[in-house]
Amino acid sequence: MAISPAELPTSSGASLVVFRGPPRPAPGTLTQLFFDAIAKFSKPAALRHKKDGAWRDISHASLLERVRHTSLALQELGLARGDRVAILSENRPEWAIADYACLTAGMADVPIYPTLPAEQMVHILNDSGAVAMFVSSTEQAAKIARIRPDVPALRTVVSFTSPAPVGCDITMDDFIARGAALDSTERAAAWKAAALNVRPDDLATLIYTSGTTGLPKGVMLSHDNLFSNVFASLPVLDPKDDDVALSFLPLSHIFERMSGHYMLFAGGCTIAYAESIDAVAANLGEVRPTILSSVPRIYEKLYARIMEGGNAGSALKKSIFHWSLKVADEWADAYLAKRAPDGMLALKYSLAQKLVFSKIKARLGGRLRVACSGGAPLASTINKFFVATGLTLVEGYGLTETSPVISVNRLDNIRVGTVGELVAGVEVAIAADGEILTRGPSVMKGYYRNPQATAEAIDADGWFHTGDIGAMQDGFLRITDRKKDIIVTAGGKNIAPQPIENTVVTNAFVSQAVMIGDKRKFPVMLVVPSWDPLLKWAAHKGITSTDRAALLTNPQVIEKLDREVRSEMSGLAKFEAPKKIALLEHEFTIDGGELTPSLKVKRRVINEKYKGVIDKLYDDPTAVD
Repeated sequence: MAISPAELPTSSGASLVVFRGPPRPAPGTLTQLFFDAIAKFSKPAALRHKKDGAWRDISHASLLERVRHTSLALQELGLARGDRVAILSENRPEWAIADYACLTAGMADVPIYPTLPAEQMVHILNDSGAVAMFVSSTEQAAKIARIRPDVPALRTVVSFTSPAPVGCDITMDDFIARGAALDSTERAAAWKAAALNVRPDDLATLIYTSGTTGLPKGVMLSHDNLFSNVFASLPVLDPKDDDVALSFLPLSHIFERMSGHYMLFAGGCTIAYAESIDAVAANLGEVRPTILSSVPRIYEKLYARIMEGGNAGSALKKSIFHWSLKVADEWADAYLAKRAPDGMLALKYSLAQKLVFSKIKARLGGRLRVACSGGAPLASTINKFFVATGLTLVEGYGLTETSPVISVNRLDNIRVGTVGELVAGVEVAIAADGEILTRGPSVMKGYYRNPQATAEAIDADGWFHTGDIGAMQDGFLRITDRKKDIIVTAGGKNIAPQPIENTVVTNAFVSQAVMIGDKRKFPVMLVVPSWDPLLKWAAHKGITSTDRAALLTNPQVIEKLDREVRSEMSGLAKFEAPKKIALLEHEFTIDGGELTPSLKVKRRVINEKYKGVIDKLYDDPTAVD
């Protein structure tokens, strides 16, 4: 619970109203976290992965041994404390082993998104000065083989697959065997002692921001940055040694790195790695997790599928579905207001659970007790929907530079539409222009080899400027938008696009939506349809063509999508509502350059790529703001 705000002076002579979370945990290190969890839990299933069609467990004891042997092998290569080691891999046990091996050897690892094209890795590898690298697959190894002449500092590449593909020097199995050959009782003791001698302020990792503009910057996070955030966030999900989590968000992303990797490990939770993003739906049924962390895009897609399924079928089925939604919404109002639902509402909600919501829970494995959303804003409609179904969904907020969690909703105190209360050790202030400023033990050391960018981000009083606009209300933080995304029309009207976009994509017929309009006379919107429901609707209306480009020129389709988009805009001021809408055939993607690896929209890229489409929306000279 955030304490009462205090007014503090700044070096500029102005004052800020500062909100503080509870006291911070004592400083610590990730190596301390690792050894403490190994000793405390020591169970047969620390990690879980699928191999040859079967789920297999890795015990804490086996994990400790593999980490030690990998760490010894890194040292045998001649690497020293402070050296940087890159990890290019999808989520799998070897990712965790490589990470803990680097940390226990006093090295800083450099995670790289596996979705990045080879050319974008050159800057990261050269800027970080990585001298060794772990690579997951033949596909990823091929990228490194292509660019290796351009990264002269890179000496050794270790492949998680066997045999070692072109571009790699040794397999992980052989690398671990090399470390095992160096092991002994005395060496193991010395290794652990040295690992525990890592200092809280030592660099743990360099995470390169995916960046919506410009070259990625290396965020320097210390052991204590992450350690403090782990133990500040632990009370939220409160993992236990009988919990199971499915890990599928990229471990190269700070959200999964802290919450799904370090925090769950510290709490004794079994971490199961999804086979791939495409296999998540099947893996949910196999692993049956009790804890789930995801970005809003996953919840948006799940919500869309649920709504599509509920609106399909017979009139009776649709009637039951919508009756259940109404009952659940009433139940959620009572629950969120901390009121006990009355007898009749409780009875109706129990029936709705049996008829509808139990089936939704079954899709997620049937055991999920808490889901967490982060990385981007979640639409309030979707958040409340999952709470209403009985699936506790808590939303939090943070950035790579803050390790990441600044605030989060608690299981027993959810306020939909906010990103929750401040976590331990965190301070927040709201600048005069509405920007959220934060200080605390989880704020980065700075940007690697970039003092100018560091000085621009962290002011003389130690406040990190998040670039997000928001407000504190009764101890809860509310995010309005990204500062640089605010649209200022030619008429001087300010529009926050993200809340509007997030509401529009809750519509079953909308997959993606992006607002445009900065320095223009009015806002417009680019919309990518959700093709499955649209094609079904078209067939029902007797529109037989399945050619997507042709469909988007069909007057009935255009009118339908325009109506669906505008149905989500009630309550908007006249100047906020997009005057025109353009329909796009293809989704914005990482490969297409429109999205960052963490699925954030690159508005500048979209403005440039779809300039012709956008300009046509403004061709009417009579249209005004």
